[in-house]
Order: sequence, then structure tokens, then C-alpha cells
Amino acid sequence: MRTLRSRFHAAVAGATLLIAQFGHAQSYSTAPADCVVVPACRCFHPTPRPMPERVRLTSVKAAVEIADQVATTTLTLTLENPWHQPQQSEVLVPLPGDAVVRSFGYDGASGETTARLLPRDEARRLYDAIVAKSRDPGLLEFAGTNAIRSSTFPVPAKSTQRVWVTYEQVLKAESDRYDYVLPRSESIQGVRLPWSITVNVRAKSTIATVYSPSHMIDVAVGGPNHRTVNLAPRAETTPGSFRLSILHGQDGLANSLIAYPAFGGEDGYFLLLTGVPAGVARAHADRPAMRREVILVLDRSGSMRGEKFEQARSAATQVIEGLSPGELFNIIDYSNTIAAFAEKPIAKDAKTLADARAYLAGLKADGGTNIHDALLHAMAQPHDAEALPMVLFLTDGLPTVGNTSEVEIRGHAAEANKHKRRIFTFGVGYDLNAPLLDRIASMGRGASTNVLPNENIEVAVSKVFQRLVGPVLEFPKIAALDDRGEIDTRVIYDVMPVELPDLFDGDQLIVLGRYRGDGPLALRLTGQHAGVEKTTMMKFALDKASVANGHVPRLWASRRIGFLVDEIRQRGGAGGNVPVNKELVDEIVRLSTKFGIMTEYTSFLTTDSGSAVAAAPTIDRDAAVGLAMDNVARRAVTVRGGAGAVNQSMNIKAQQAQSCANADNRYYDEEMREVTVNSVQQVCDQTLFRRGDRWIDSRLMMGPDAEAKVEPQRTVEFGTPEYFDLAQQLAVEGRSALISISGEVYIQVGTERVLVKNPKIDEGC
Repeated sequence: MRTLRSRFHAAVAGATLLIAQFGHAQSYSTAPADCVVVPACRCFHPTPRPMPERVRLTSVKAAVEIADQVATTTLTLTLENPWHQPQQSEVLVPLPGDAVVRSFGYDGASGETTARLLPRDEARRLYDAIVAKSRDPGLLEFAGTNAIRSSTFPVPAKSTQRVWVTYEQVLKAESDRYDYVLPRSESIQGVRLPWSITVNVRAKSTIATVYSPSHMIDVAVGGPNHRTVNLAPRAETTPGSFRLSILHGQDGLANSLIAYPAFGGEDGYFLLLTGVPAGVARAHADRPAMRREVILVLDRSGSMRGEKFEQARSAATQVIEGLSPGELFNIIDYSNTIAAFAEKPIAKDAKTLADARAYLAGLKADGGTNIHDALLHAMAQPHDAEALPMVLFLTDGLPTVGNTSEVEIRGHAAEANKHKRRIFTFGVGYDLNAPLLDRIASMGRGASTNVLPNENIEVAVSKVFQRLVGPVLEFPKIAALDDRGEIDTRVIYDVMPVELPDLFDGDQLIVLGRYRGDGPLALRLTGQHAGVEKTTMMKFALDKASVANGHVPRLWASRRIGFLVDEIRQRGGAGGNVPVNKELVDEIVRLSTKFGIMTEYTSFLTTDSGSAVAAAPTIDRDAAVGLAMDNVARRAVTVRGGAGAVNQSMNIKAQQAQSCANADNRYYDEEMREVTVNSVQQVCDQTLFRRGDRWIDSRLMMGPDAEAKVEPQRTVEFGTPEYFDLAQQLAVEGRSALISISGEVYIQVGTERVLVKNPKIDEGC
């Protein structure tokens, strides 16, 4: 750590020298340029003179290098000036922590360009000045942060210009985890421009996993000490600061805890991040390698004929080829009848691989779909007790032959699964019973995958199977312990997922739940490896629990909603008029309202839906529960097949496994169209609903006394001393983004109801 600090202080000295050479102290004033470009938020135009065509920010690229705990961030901005005259601009970059400037420049720059690090108080004065002059509250979101401010530079007329700024920081460590944050606006009114973010992570020690709670990421493994992280394409416009956690672990499992504190009389929330370093399963010769036993169950009914069956055949071949020599496999194929490649799973070698290829090549697709008997035949296969048993079950149809009862099929399959085989189902297309495949997989401690029309079956199967390499921990369970080391069932509760999945080489496990007390929190993770019990003990202090971790309760609530909806949906398998459990629906509505998590069953809460419930300034709980019960009964309980069942399956599974923010509440509707919700914002650790031109804190819309909260106790006008005092108060709490939104914002501050009257602004740059 001393080496890291020394390197960092050397960087600070270099940056200070650079700034001193430019004489920054004399070249800065509180008067902003024609355009202040804030990549984390938007462009601000504080000059009073008319400027019909402003400078626009057209792209942002962030390139981040993290070496151990030192992070170097380079932001490259592309600015466009559509006007016929040059315009003076400057760049303002809010910063987390103790960052320092390393360089600043722009295309065609002379040697006089500068960038200066503004400490928190000075940055705050500049933020206030820009907010007051531009009449745009957006910058207040970053009150309480440091900032980099560039000197002014021209953007030539009718042209674009690239600008770049580089800064360095030492990331704070917490046990085996350190976190990187790239500030961006949390408001859906803020960053709408797509960002490109690439992070190269290198370390002397083994990297167990990298995780982003804020954005979907793609991760490439470059060895035990290197990861390359890219923002997933669909996350390029996701609002909110980009957060990345890096977890280290030399041997076995690495664990870290992120907590949101008890607040407002409620218990706290926790996120346990567990990473398995790649190669752990085979790193030590003294540990027995756990083999896999894979049974491939292929639908060869008539509906699979053609390209689908060719892809399924290729997928099966690829799985067998992916097994290590000595691992076990068998092929079961079914239509009206059931057939098998071998009497029992056999070891892979050159001969059995060639025989399997020949067997698959000879299969023909014809007949009906006997799902019931195919499952039972797979469950009845003899099992090698020293191998991890898996079933990959593929179908493109509804059960049409043999026992076709959804309840009996899943019940008989569960009863027959004596060897506790992990079942991974693949439903191809829409003409299938999606709830049945989902439940078969969950009962078998596996996962279900929907292969949509025109998607490649081989790719879908391969993607799942590639993750099932090197079993590390079977039947994992987590428990809290008291001071004597005994299990205490009262410390943690409502843990999601309810059943933890098996862990494989290079895997990542995210567990969310509630906790009581102020810690420390002692946890025990147990499981089996090659038949041997393994135990990992963990102890976490809760003194760093923070409202800045507002993503933790929101992720927990999303998983909880997915679990509750699926519980209701699975009760519909018996057919007929199945009553909907009102208590479960009431909890779904409560969580949706409190955390701003919209689903196809609760979207009527938003003005996007145009419903009567969304027209009122408060939410009528009874009316909302009634509408939700109707939606759940009509959709979740009744619809078992077709696109309307597949969309629910995909939505529910996404929520049950959610590990990063879904800021725009994206989901699929019953026609498999992607829907986003723009009239709900998840800001800091609170939820705002839009009603007309006003955003309202969800805490003021719920409860038996909601009607009494319609009128504010205090009104604060934009730009007044009282306004900036309120901004400072919220900044101390870490909630300043609540009043950085255009238009009226009605929020609860402590025990007081405050209406903030912000001006309406032209969003973006």
C-alpha cells in the first residue's frame, strides 16, 4: 500500500508542477464561458447573450486503466459547434475522492491549455454560480464533490473538436474489494448521450471477479490478473454513475459485503458478493477434480424438423466435445417414443465421441412431444456418485403425447430426481409451456433459457454450458452466526435467491437480503466439493453501510418481486379458476411503489400507462392492489403458452437474477416488444413518480395518511438562499440529486414536506 501511495503522491507532484507552469491561479475566475460542458451531466449555457445554436456534446469515451489500486481515467469528448461563429467553451468534470489532474488538451491546442483541480468548497461555489446563471439545477447533483475545471478554449464555427482530460486516483479498499466510480447523472433528464466505457483491470494478485451494480457489462478474462470490462451496448444510455467493484482472492472463494443502513425505522439491506477465481477448480493437485455427468435430452418431434434440429444436433455435438476426457455423457432423444445413445452415461474418449457424432447424425425429427417420459427417463439414468449430474433438456413444443398435465409432469420429475440432477432447460420459440420449463429447471437447481425465434439454438446451449466448467461448490447455503458461532435465524432474512445456485470455476454469486442490528455481521457459507463438506467463514463490519449504496435495497426488491410473481404464476399450472393470493399481490404493489420497480403487472402506477390510478397525486393502495390482482390473474396465472408466456418468463427470470440497475424499468410486453418507463425515476436511494409537471417522492404518495401529504409544508423557489441551503443539506445526506431535476420536485426532507420549484429546461446539450 505504501508503494501505491508513493506512486500516487508522485503523480500529484507532477500534476501540481504542470498546473504551476501554466499559472492557473491567475487564469481562473468564477465567470463561466459561453458553454460549460459537463460530461457527467449535460451542457450549460450561462451567457445571457442570445446564442441560437449552442455547442453540443456528441460523444463521450471513457478509457480507464486500473493497476492494483491506482485508477487512471481519460475522458475524450467530441464537441460540435453548429453556429457560424466560434464559441468559447470549458470542461467541468465532477470527481470522486482525491483525484488529481494528469493532463488536458484539445485538437489544435496551443501550449496554454490548462486544467485545474477544484477542491470541494471551491467546486461548490462554481456549481452554484453556473446553476444560478444558467437557471439549470442539474449541476447541484454533484454538490459535495471535487472537480476538474479547464481553461476556456474555442470550438471553431461549423466544426467538431475533440477534448480530453486525464486524472488519477487511489481507490479505497475494503477488505479484498476496491471500488471505482465514474460520476454521471442519476436523472433520466441528464445523460441521454451514449457513453463508451472501457476499463482495463490489472493486479499483482488474482482477480476473483469484477462486478458492476449500476450498468450491464461485458467482461473478458485475460488471465488470473487481468480483466477487460466494456459497457454493454444496451447500457450505453443508462443513467447513473458507472460503478465497478474489483474483488481479489488468491485461493478458494473471495467475499465482500456492501450494505445499506437501517433507515426510517426499517432494517438494513446487504449485498454479498462472492467470486471464484478462474482456475481454482484445478489449481491444487491435492484437491480432487469434480467431473461432470451430462445427459442431453433432445426433442426430435416433427416441429423441430429443418434448421432447428440441425442447430440442436450441432449444440449436442459441441457439448460432448467440450467435456474433458473421462467426464460422462449420454444422449436421450424423444418424440412419441424415447430412445437413448447408451444404457447409462459413459466416459468420453475418442471412440465414444465418434460414436456419439454418428448417433446424432442419424436422428430424424418426426412425431409428437412426450416431455413427461423423456424427463423420467433422464432422471432414471444410473449415476456416478463422484460426478456432478446435469441434464440439458431441449424442446420447442407443448407436451402432446403421454401425460400432458403441467402439474403432474413437474411433480413426477421432481419425485424421480433421486440423484439431484441439475436441470437446464431450453425452450425454443413460443409454442411451449414456459412456466413448466422454468419450474422444472428451478426444482432441479438449474436455469431455464428462452431461445427466441430466429435465435441460434447452438449459441444458446453453448453459452450456458461454457459457464458450467469446473464445479467448485455444490448445494451452497448461507447462515448468520451469533457470538458463540451458532446459527442465528433472526439476523438475516428474506435472502434472495432463496436457493443458492452451485458455483463453478470463475463464477460470481450475488446474494441480497435484509439484516437486523448494527453488526458486525458474521456469515457462514457451506457446501460440498467432490463429496467433501467445505466451509467459508466471513465477518463484516457494518460501520460503512451508506445511503450511497441505494442500489442494494432496489436490487433486493426487484428480486423479491420476481420471486413473488413466480410463486403466483406456478399455482396456475393446475388450470381452472385459480384464486390469486391477495397478500402476495399487496406486497408486490408495495415494493413496486416504494422502490419504483415497474412490471407488466404494475405499470398502471405510471403516467405512461394513462390509467386512472396514475392520474392522482397519491396512490390508492386498495385500487392498485385490485388492478394488480386482475393483471396477475389474467396474465401470470392464465397464460401458459405462446409469446405472452415467454415474455413473462423472461421478465421474471431477469428480476430473479437482477444484479445491476434497471433504471428505465425495461421489460417485454405480451407481444415481446421492449417497454421502458420514463415517468418513474430512481434517484439516490429514493423514488420519484411524475404527476403532470411535478415529480413526487413515493414516500408522500403511500400510506393511510397520503391524502394529508398532498400539500407541502414549505415551498422553496429556485435560486434563493433557502434553495442553496437546501441543496447543501441534501449534499451532506448524499441526496442532492433529488433537486437537480427540471420542473417541480415534491420531496420529503427529514420529517418535512418540501416543494422545490425548479425552472423547466431544455434537456441535454
